[in-house]
Amino acid sequence: MINKINSLSKSRFVEIFANVFENAGWIAENLYEQKPFKDFQELSEKMLYIFINASDQNKLKILKSHPDLADKTKVDLLTPESNKEQNNAGLDQCTQIEFGEFKILNNKYKKKFGFPFIYAVRGKSKTEILNNFKERVTCDINDEFIEAIKQVKKIASLRINEIYKK
Repeated sequence: MINKINSLSKSRFVEIFANVFENAGWIAENLYEQKPFKDFQELSEKMLYIFINASDQNKLKILKSHPDLADKTKVDLLTPESNKEQNNAGLDQCTQIEFGEFKILNNKYKKKFGFPFIYAVRGKSKTEILNNFKERVTCDINDEFIEAIKQVKKIASLRINEIYKK
Protein backbone atom coordinates (compact mmCIF):
# COMPACT_ATOMS: atom_id res chain seq x y z
CA MET A 1 0.00 0.00 0.00
CA ILE A 2 2.69 2.51 0.96
CA ASN A 3 4.59 1.84 -2.28
CA LYS A 4 1.44 2.67 -4.22
CA ILE A 5 1.07 5.94 -2.26
CA ASN A 6 4.74 6.81 -2.73
CA SER A 7 4.37 6.36 -6.51
CA LEU A 8 1.33 8.66 -6.87
CA SER A 9 1.58 11.82 -8.92
CA LYS A 10 1.32 15.04 -6.96
CA SER A 11 -2.15 15.82 -8.28
CA ARG A 12 -3.50 12.36 -7.42
CA PHE A 13 -1.82 12.40 -3.99
CA VAL A 14 -3.34 15.79 -3.18
CA GLU A 15 -6.73 14.65 -4.46
CA ILE A 16 -6.67 11.66 -2.09
CA PHE A 17 -5.39 13.51 0.99
CA ALA A 18 -6.76 17.06 0.49
CA ASN A 19 -9.76 16.66 2.81
CA VAL A 20 -8.07 14.79 5.63
CA PHE A 21 -8.05 18.30 7.08
CA GLU A 22 -11.22 20.00 5.86
CA ASN A 23 -10.50 21.85 2.60
CA ALA A 24 -6.77 22.09 3.42
CA GLY A 25 -5.08 20.85 0.29
CA TRP A 26 -1.98 22.82 1.28
CA ILE A 27 -1.30 20.22 3.99
CA ALA A 28 -1.45 17.41 1.41
CA GLU A 29 0.83 19.40 -0.90
CA ASN A 30 3.33 19.92 1.90
CA LEU A 31 3.12 16.23 2.81
CA TYR A 32 3.74 15.20 -0.80
CA GLU A 33 7.11 16.95 -0.66
CA GLN A 34 8.12 14.67 2.23
CA LYS A 35 7.80 11.45 0.21
CA PRO A 36 8.80 8.65 0.27
CA PHE A 37 7.22 7.31 3.43
CA LYS A 38 8.50 4.11 5.00
CA ASP A 39 4.98 3.15 6.11
CA PHE A 40 1.50 4.52 6.59
CA GLN A 41 2.23 5.35 10.23
CA GLU A 42 5.01 7.72 9.16
CA LEU A 43 2.73 9.36 6.58
CA SER A 44 0.05 9.84 9.25
CA GLU A 45 2.49 11.27 11.80
CA LYS A 46 3.98 13.69 9.27
CA MET A 47 0.56 14.90 8.19
CA LEU A 48 -0.51 15.55 11.78
CA TYR A 49 2.84 17.24 12.44
CA ILE A 50 2.23 19.70 9.58
CA PHE A 51 -1.10 20.67 11.12
CA ILE A 52 0.17 20.84 14.71
CA ASN A 53 3.02 23.11 13.66
CA ALA A 54 0.92 25.38 11.45
CA SER A 55 0.41 28.94 12.62
CA ASP A 56 -2.67 29.67 14.72
CA GLN A 57 -3.92 31.69 11.73
CA ASN A 58 -3.73 28.63 9.44
CA LYS A 59 -5.30 26.43 12.12
CA LEU A 60 -8.13 28.95 12.42
CA LYS A 61 -8.65 28.82 8.63
CA ILE A 62 -9.07 25.06 8.90
CA LEU A 63 -11.45 25.43 11.84
CA LYS A 64 -13.52 27.95 9.87
CA SER A 65 -13.72 25.62 6.88
CA HIS A 66 -15.56 22.97 8.89
CA PRO A 67 -19.28 22.78 8.26
CA ASP A 68 -22.04 23.39 10.77
CA LEU A 69 -23.48 20.18 12.16
CA ALA A 70 -26.95 19.15 10.99
CA ASP A 71 -27.44 22.16 8.70
CA LYS A 72 -29.89 20.93 6.06
CA THR A 73 -29.52 24.13 4.05
CA LYS A 74 -25.82 23.54 3.38
CA VAL A 75 -25.67 19.80 2.65
CA ASP A 76 -24.52 20.52 -0.91
CA LEU A 77 -21.47 22.38 0.46
CA LEU A 78 -20.20 19.48 2.57
CA THR A 79 -17.08 17.61 1.55
CA PRO A 80 -17.85 13.95 0.88
CA GLU A 81 -16.01 13.10 4.10
CA SER A 82 -18.09 15.47 6.25
CA ASN A 83 -21.32 14.36 4.61
CA LYS A 84 -20.55 10.70 5.32
CA GLU A 85 -19.54 11.39 8.93
CA GLN A 86 -22.64 13.46 9.68
CA ASN A 87 -24.97 10.95 8.00
CA ASN A 88 -23.39 8.02 9.87
CA ALA A 89 -24.05 9.89 13.14
CA GLY A 90 -27.69 10.28 12.12
CA LEU A 91 -27.53 14.05 11.75
CA ASP A 92 -29.41 13.81 8.46
CA GLN A 93 -32.28 12.15 10.35
CA CYS A 94 -32.91 14.84 12.96
CA THR A 95 -36.42 15.82 13.92
CA GLN A 96 -37.51 19.40 13.24
CA ILE A 97 -36.93 20.15 16.93
CA GLU A 98 -33.40 18.71 16.79
CA PHE A 99 -32.59 20.62 13.58
CA GLY A 100 -33.83 23.77 15.31
CA GLU A 101 -31.69 23.06 18.35
CA PHE A 102 -28.61 22.53 16.18
CA LYS A 103 -29.31 25.75 14.29
CA ILE A 104 -29.56 27.79 17.51
CA LEU A 105 -26.40 26.19 18.93
CA ASN A 106 -24.48 26.63 15.64
CA ASN A 107 -25.33 30.34 15.55
CA LYS A 108 -24.57 30.93 19.23
CA TYR A 109 -21.28 29.02 19.02
CA LYS A 110 -20.02 30.79 15.89
CA LYS A 111 -20.97 34.18 17.29
CA LYS A 112 -19.05 33.46 20.49
CA PHE A 113 -15.95 31.73 19.05
CA GLY A 114 -15.71 32.85 15.42
CA PHE A 115 -15.57 29.31 14.02
CA PRO A 116 -18.04 26.42 13.83
CA PHE A 117 -18.46 23.76 16.49
CA ILE A 118 -16.14 20.88 15.63
CA TYR A 119 -16.63 17.42 17.05
CA ALA A 120 -15.46 14.02 15.82
CA VAL A 121 -18.96 12.58 15.39
CA ARG A 122 -17.99 9.10 14.24
CA GLY A 123 -19.52 6.56 16.59
CA LYS A 124 -21.54 9.22 18.43
CA SER A 125 -25.31 9.52 18.70
CA LYS A 126 -27.31 12.70 18.06
CA THR A 127 -27.91 12.96 21.82
CA GLU A 128 -24.20 12.68 22.63
CA ILE A 129 -23.39 15.30 20.00
CA LEU A 130 -26.04 17.73 21.25
CA ASN A 131 -24.96 17.26 24.88
CA ASN A 132 -21.32 17.91 23.99
CA PHE A 133 -22.37 20.94 21.96
CA LYS A 134 -24.37 22.37 24.89
CA GLU A 135 -21.39 21.93 27.23
CA ARG A 136 -18.78 23.38 24.92
CA VAL A 137 -20.75 26.49 23.96
CA THR A 138 -20.25 27.59 27.59
CA CYS A 139 -16.43 27.32 27.46
CA ASP A 140 -14.02 30.23 27.13
CA ILE A 141 -12.35 31.00 23.81
CA ASN A 142 -8.88 29.68 24.74
CA ASP A 143 -10.14 26.34 26.04
CA GLU A 144 -12.46 25.96 23.07
CA PHE A 145 -9.75 26.74 20.52
CA ILE A 146 -7.61 24.00 22.09
CA GLU A 147 -10.56 21.57 22.10
CA ALA A 148 -11.44 22.37 18.48
CA ILE A 149 -7.82 21.67 17.45
CA LYS A 150 -7.97 18.38 19.36
CA GLN A 151 -11.20 17.44 17.56
CA VAL A 152 -9.71 18.32 14.15
CA LYS A 153 -6.78 16.01 14.89
CA LYS A 154 -9.20 13.20 15.82
CA ILE A 155 -11.19 13.73 12.63
CA ALA A 156 -7.99 13.77 10.56
CA SER A 157 -6.73 10.56 12.18
CA LEU A 158 -10.03 8.83 11.44
CA ARG A 159 -9.93 10.03 7.84
CA ILE A 160 -6.32 8.94 7.36
CA ASN A 161 -7.22 5.47 8.67
CA GLU A 162 -10.19 5.37 6.30
CA ILE A 163 -7.86 6.05 3.35
CA TYR A 164 -5.50 3.34 4.57
CA LYS A 165 -8.33 0.77 4.68
CA LYS A 166 -9.27 1.37 1.02
